[in-house]
Amino acid sequence: MDDRTILVHACCGPCSTASIERMLTEGWKPTLFFSNSNIFPQEEADLRYEALLAVARAYGVPVIREVWNHEGWLEAVTGLEAEKEGGRRCEACFAYNLSEASQKAEELGFEHFCTTLTLSRFKNSKTIFRVGERFPHFEELDFKKKGGFDRSLVLSRELGLYRQHYCGCEFSIPSS
Repeated sequence: MDDRTILVHACCGPCSTASIERMLTEGWKPTLFFSNSNIFPQEEADLRYEALLAVARAYGVPVIREVWNHEGWLEAVTGLEAEKEGGRRCEACFAYNLSEASQKAEELGFEHFCTTLTLSRFKNSKTIFRVGERFPHFEELDFKKKGGFDRSLVLSRELGLYRQHYCGCEFSIPSS
């Protein structure tokens, strides 16, 4: 496999826009990997996947979708349900998703993998990098840099993408 190919754990379409745009300009050859068993309910995961497919078509990049295993994810965060957003539950969630991406990268022969989670202004990139360094071949790409989040807003509007209103799990759904 080419040394610039990279498996990209993609949390959603909007976060993937500016991330993929930047990666392509930097010479990476990304493959999007949608493995987000934290997203609840299944219908929400499907909406986010459809938005990701629109991004993949726009940039001409392949997408792999992993089977949704919400029960497995719930086991990974057991005991952390009441943690505040951005706390230990989120760290366990990052570990779950990056472990899935690491395993898929290994299975498919990718020498690099990363995540679009670093684009969000609501996610701490240092925490994601600290979790990511547990896994071989993890690339510390901070997509928030260089105006990434603001660029994602523009690109999401241009592509007419569905934008979610919460991180993904049932514990992050805002109360009305």
